[in-house]
Formats: sequence, C-alpha cells, structure tokens
Amino acid sequence: MSYVNFPTSKLSQLEFTTRREIVRTNHAGSYTSTTLNGCNTRKYHGLLVCPIAAFGGSKHVLLSALDESIKVKGTIIPLATRRYADGYLDPKGHRFFSKFDFERIPRFTFHTGDIVLTKERLLVEKEQQLLVKYVLEEAAGPVSMIFRPFLAFRNIHELSKSNMYVHTAVEEEQNGISIRMYEGYPRLYMQFSQGCEFQPSPDWHYNVEYIVEKQRGYDALEDLYTPGTFEVKLKKGDSLVFSASTFAASPPAFKQRFSREVSKRINRDSFTGCLKNAANQFIQYKDDVAVDIIAGFPWFNSISRQTFIALPGLRIAQSERRLALEVLSTYLPHLKNGFFPDSIADNYPVYHSPDASLWFIWAMQQFKKQGSRFKEFGPPFYQAIRQIIQSFRQGTQSLGMLENGLLFAVEQGIALTWMNAYSYGQPNVPRYGKPVELNALWYNAVCFALEMARMERDYDFIEEWKNMPEKIAASFLLTFWDEEKGYLADVENGLYTDWSVRPNMVIAAAMPYSPLNRNRIIKILDVARHHLVTPRGLRTLSPEDPAYRGSVEGNHDQREEAVHRGAAHPWLIQFFADAWLSTHGKAGLTVIKKLMNGWECEMSDNCIGTVSEMYNGSAPQASNGAVSQAWNVAALLYTLQRINDVESE
Repeated sequence: MSYVNFPTSKLSQLEFTTRREIVRTNHAGSYTSTTLNGCNTRKYHGLLVCPIAAFGGSKHVLLSALDESIKVKGTIIPLATRRYADGYLDPKGHRFFSKFDFERIPRFTFHTGDIVLTKERLLVEKEQQLLVKYVLEEAAGPVSMIFRPFLAFRNIHELSKSNMYVHTAVEEEQNGISIRMYEGYPRLYMQFSQGCEFQPSPDWHYNVEYIVEKQRGYDALEDLYTPGTFEVKLKKGDSLVFSASTFAASPPAFKQRFSREVSKRINRDSFTGCLKNAANQFIQYKDDVAVDIIAGFPWFNSISRQTFIALPGLRIAQSERRLALEVLSTYLPHLKNGFFPDSIADNYPVYHSPDASLWFIWAMQQFKKQGSRFKEFGPPFYQAIRQIIQSFRQGTQSLGMLENGLLFAVEQGIALTWMNAYSYGQPNVPRYGKPVELNALWYNAVCFALEMARMERDYDFIEEWKNMPEKIAASFLLTFWDEEKGYLADVENGLYTDWSVRPNMVIAAAMPYSPLNRNRIIKILDVARHHLVTPRGLRTLSPEDPAYRGSVEGNHDQREEAVHRGAAHPWLIQFFADAWLSTHGKAGLTVIKKLMNGWECEMSDNCIGTVSEMYNGSAPQASNGAVSQAWNVAALLYTLQRINDVESE
C-alpha cells in the first residue's frame, strides 16, 4: 500500500475526489493538473499546459482533457468525468474509480464488471510531452478503448469560446494525428504506441463548467473543441501508451520512454518523500544552462524573493546536485544597481522588492552554514554582496539608508515587501517606512558582508563598514523594541509606529546575525506562539487585531485583503522553528515536532503530496491560493532537517 492512499468507498464519491487535485511538472515550464477523478474544476487545469514562445513564454492549455471509454460487446462504459453548466455531469466515470496509488507517479485503477484497467501519466522531463500508460489488467475477452481529446489552445487565465477562426484540419501522423487550432501555436501531436483508428467528428462541447472559478467569482464556462475519436483494440495483459506533444514523436519508443521517465521520479513512501518529490516539481531548466524556481502552480512564474527564501529547503531534496550554485548563478546577471527584478521571467522586469537582494545574501549565508565552501561560488558572488551593500547605502528612488543606519523604503501605491497583496488597486498592507524584517535582513547582510570581506581580505570595505553593525543594532532596538510590550513593531516611519502583531518580527528573530539578545528573542517567540502560530503556518495578523480576517473568502479584492490580514502562511514556520530551536535547543523539539506532525494529513488532502500557498487563519484552516507553493514545501523540508540536526547534536 502506498503512503498516500484512499479507501475504495471514497474514490467513487464525486465530492471527495473532485476536491483533491494533482499537479505534475516537467522542469521546462509545463505542467499537467486536474482533480483526482479527472473532472477539471479550474480554468488552470489541463493535461498538457505549456509555455508558448510566440506569446512571450506565457502558459497555455493545449490538451484540456482526454476522455477514455471502454467498449465491450457493443456497450460503451465511460471512465472520464466532466461537469457542465448548472452542475450537469456527463460522463460519470468516477463511479468506476476503485483504487489510487501515488508512489513515483499517480496510478488510477478502474473496475467495471470483469474489466480492470489501470492508468498512469507523467510529463517527459524537459520536453513538452505527456505520456499516459494504460494496462488492461483483467478482461474476459477483447475490448476496445475509445479516446476523445478536448482541446483549448488558450492562455491559462482565459477561457475558450466556440468561434469561426479555429483551424479544424488535422494531419495524419504515425499512429495518430496532429492539429493546430490557431496561428502562433505549435501543432499538437496525439499519437499511440500501437495502431489506432481515428474517426473525425469535429465538434464543440459547450458550457463546460469550472466550479472552483465559479466559487471564486470568475467566469467559469468554457467551450472545448474535439476533432474526433481514436479507437484501439486491446486484450487482457496489453499495455498502451498515449502521447500528446508539441513535436512528432516516435510511437515505438513510447513504452521504453515511459519506463525510463518513471525511474527518475522520487518515491513518495513517506512524508519526507512526498515533500522531496514536490520540491523537485518547482525546478525549471532554461536552455540547459539557466536554472530557475517556479514559485507555485498553477499560475505563478518565478518570484525572486521566494526563490531565495526557498533555496535552502529545496536544496535538501536535491543533495546530489549543486542546485544553490546553479540557481544563484542564473540570477547573478540580473542584478542591477544592487537590485534583483521581482521576477527574472518577466519580459519587462520591474524592481519593486528591495528585500530580494538581502534574501539573496541570506541564501548564500545559509549554504555556507550548511557546509558549502563559499569559495565555490567564486569572486562574482562576493562582488554582488558588495554591490548590494554599497547600493543600499547610496539609496535609490524607493529605498535609502538613514543617518542612523536603518533602511527607509517607500514608493506610493507600491507594496515593497513580501506583504504585497493589492485590494481595490492599492496595497492592502502598505508598510511604508522602516519595515522590521527589511532592517533585520539589512543588519544581517552587513554583518555577513564583513565576514566575507575578511575572507577576501577586502580591507577597504572592512574599514568603511566595520562600525556600521553596532550603529544599525542600536537604531534597530531604539526603533522597534518595546520592553513593556515584549515584541517588535512591524513598521515605523517617523509619523507613526505600527504595533500590529505580525510574523515579520519572527523573521527578524531568526536571522543568523541579529541585533536581538536571547531574552528578547524568547519574548518575541512567546508572543508569536500565542497570537500567530497555527497548525498550518503563522498568521499574518493576530486574531485580537480589529483588522483580522480569519478566512480568505469573498470576491477577489476581499480575498486579497485577507492574505496579509490573517491568512496563515506555511513558509514562516521555517523561521519560527529556526529561532525556537536556536534558543531552546533539544528542550524545544517537542513544540516543533508537534507542529510538523500536523502536516502529514495534508499530503492526502487538497493538492495531493504538496502544500498550498496559504490557509485560513481560523479553523477550519481550508487551503487557498495556488495549490502547490515552493517556499512552503521548502520550509517544511528545512524544518525537518533542522529537527534532525538538533537531535544529532
């Protein structure tokens, strides 16, 4: 029995299987994602979703779904499930779903009468190709399988509607066909590992309904195009592989390629195995040289800040590769005047994240702490640190260093920190002025830069900066600490001090170089534990605050307001655990282990085997946002490793 499994009685329940999702990726920007029963509930769902060069590399749904049916003695038994407007369900293949295994790749078993069929699917690594393997495990006699592909050929954020501009012509390919619905798109090749009969029957299926989009207040009805059906004959023990790709593939190689791809996957035989498998999904290769991190699926590209924060945890899942060096080397050329763009994937990059550069320094610091030799990064990395520190001191349009050594960040109408959700066109948590974690990161970066300068024998830098840590530390405590309250202010800007209880003070407490002593850190963590810590991460605001919102619900703007006014974010666990174990040692393990144990059940809920973007701050802590988020998975891996390190000390 696999680590993630469900009772047969649950698998035939529509609500149970529709609520659980699966996402798989290919390291090339593509993904496949749908629900456990195959009924798409989001416009982002699809079996082959690819970046399209002609459209700036944005992701597009090519193959939305593939309906499978079994034909035996003239009777057609559908295995697929689809929802139309007003909840009309057709077909209803979920009734025959009897078993699910989720070890290296998802494996679905369908049982009807004396027929047992298994299905497995994966994306080929670094190529835009989906492979689906079918095995007729049991059958009293020969059967036929009928396949009907549903095509979208549209951006993941949009919906397809029937139109007169679609190219309906198909071309015959080896064991299949190819089609290109619109200009600018590549052809979609649909082929089988053995001969098949294609029956053209071009048609639109109207008003396919995506219930999750409807619940979120978005347009939810789509028209999908189907060019016809394929029929393949099978007998007991036969296997068949279907391929959907943006290139003409070789059908005789499908089965061997499928087996080879399966062998590359990380086994989900434990909680850690699930996390490592999920972590591997976020890595993206570009031109076989650059390596980036996708922030989350299904709709995110890379986000510089999140990449740097996630790297130490993701690296644990990639111990055999130099992931940190590869990713940081990819980002290094994008450093401009001490700033990294918000995303290096943007065609027109913007520079609205001053903390991203400081997280870049923190990431290198983590790898040095984990045993990496700083020398392996080479002189360009030290020069990058130097450039960031000097640039921040000189200041930019949105950022400047004050005479007291602290950083002041403001750009009207722009959120400059990680709390960057917008409601009604404005940041819902502006944080203009001196954010506490930005200045804690700044103090840490300056201290680490001096540490590296001593290694590099950069005496000019040492002379210029040697007195700055003491100055920054004194100003930090004077600005943010209140002995009576026993915690740090979130923001101070000269006009007011925001004493909202937020998790940013926990980030400050967890910095390797911190202006806080042990007693102050313990007080901060006690406040955080009382107000912020939940089984699904740290809340972004104390429930006792009048502005607190415990559920991420309502229309788009209302949901965005809750993102940083109460929603729980799992990635923050890493910093709470780091600070807690640093101050309490082995005596603190019980608290952190209990926090981590609560995550095991999440592996079989929501998006299977991974962690969602955020959760409600109040019970029940339902998941929200992207179904799989890199820095959340990384934080859990990091914390598990931290527990192991403390236990072995």
